[in-house]
Amino acid sequence: MKSSRIGLWCGLAALVIHLAANAHYGFFRDELYFIVCGWHPAAGYVDQPSLTPILAALSQSFGVSLFALRLVPAICAAIATYAACVLAAEFEGGSFAQTITGLVTIAAPEMLALGFRLSPDSIELCTWPLIALGILRITRGANPRWWMGIGPLIAIAVWSKYTAVFFVAALLVGLLLSPQRRVLRSGWFAAGAALAIVLVLPNLLWQSQNHFPMLQLLHNDYGKFLLQSPPFPLQQILIMSPLLSVVWLTGLAWLFYVRGIRFLGIAYLALIAAMWALDAKNYYAAPIYPYLIAAGAVPIERWTASRRAWRMAVVAAILILAIPSTPFVLPVLPLRTFVAYQQSLGGIFHLRFHVDPHAGNDVPIQYYADMTGWPELAGTVASVYRNLAPVERAQAAIFTHNAGEAAAIDVYGKPYSLPPALSGNNNYWIWGPRGFSGNVLIDVNGDLEVDRTRFRSVRLATIFRNPYAMPYENDVRIYVCRGIRVPLGALWPKLRDFSYGFEAV
Repeated sequence: MKSSRIGLWCGLAALVIHLAANAHYGFFRDELYFIVCGWHPAAGYVDQPSLTPILAALSQSFGVSLFALRLVPAICAAIATYAACVLAAEFEGGSFAQTITGLVTIAAPEMLALGFRLSPDSIELCTWPLIALGILRITRGANPRWWMGIGPLIAIAVWSKYTAVFFVAALLVGLLLSPQRRVLRSGWFAAGAALAIVLVLPNLLWQSQNHFPMLQLLHNDYGKFLLQSPPFPLQQILIMSPLLSVVWLTGLAWLFYVRGIRFLGIAYLALIAAMWALDAKNYYAAPIYPYLIAAGAVPIERWTASRRAWRMAVVAAILILAIPSTPFVLPVLPLRTFVAYQQSLGGIFHLRFHVDPHAGNDVPIQYYADMTGWPELAGTVASVYRNLAPVERAQAAIFTHNAGEAAAIDVYGKPYSLPPALSGNNNYWIWGPRGFSGNVLIDVNGDLEVDRTRFRSVRLATIFRNPYAMPYENDVRIYVCRGIRVPLGALWPKLRDFSYGFEAV
């Protein structure tokens, strides 16, 4: 059984890099939402399984801490890096191949991004390579009882994000279309599959009992990315860095060249085809790249075996090529410095991804812009709340346009003793109006105010401005609405919004 001491050092390096860089700028809107979901434990949520929210909430057990939250993706990045190096060893790669694997897995832009902010993809970043490693070893003669370990690993991946189902299906396609299909005849495979299904069953039951809201969300958002340019396969090269992608593209070719590992190459193509057809966001396939990087490092090692200078050049190239893109996916620069950096170099190598064309020149990429202004928004709402008469304050509800705003108010509103925020967006709709009549309502970003006939009185209280925010979170109008004509509970079914509510990264 192969292992990798180099992988341990590379994994440790990944951890140190992320621990040093991650806790900057502020919580991303989704991270705030994960925390609040985790404060409401459930077997499922409208837009995700339960694992990420639970980890997010647990990270805040001793108070609001950006460092503690982002320790989770940092650990995931370290595990993914180690697993990739072990895969390189499994592919018969030596020390140099494992070193290349570790460096590229750490430095590739989307790998850095998934190890930076907490998301379901962070957990997939480490589970997918481990699943691939386990199956690869079984195809090479490992005890088939390993399926009983792979089953729970698949369950963890699914509890993180439903895209894991597509990854597992792609692996099955790869096995069925290769001689390695023989491993599927084992009773241990059936037992491992059954175990995985049993472990994810509570989430499936939750989705069923709530009429599969995740499918409704996907239906509502379908088509946003389908016709984007460049097409999905080319975007995979861009998000992994066009030049560093040489390594994983070499790996894809190598997987098809070596008969015993061809099923992993087939799995990659099957996954990309499925995600392209289903209009997935370009980073949804990112957790598969560690094993492609590992595969690509092996022929590079062999091609440079006779020339030490070439190997030094390869390592130097990886390190140098990683520098321009790193500030775009890891907060290593002060925000103002980054904005200037973005304006100077953003057009090179497709580095201006997720920049709103309508945003001002001082607005960073959405990836960072949506990490700014949340404490200030909560403070502004608190000022409006405090200015209400005591009798109104006692019954006042706070309604927001989307789950990110609501979560920011819930997380940062605690010191102000704000009531729980309401929203029709995603799981906030499931939680309902929480007993508020809506007779006195602070409307943040103007969802309910739009139809002024719903209230007897609507007054603009203030406008929240954040120069670093995306346009949909800047110049936020905050209204005080009084005298609701239809009780909020009766109005609630019409307020359901199962969608991302904004252009999320």
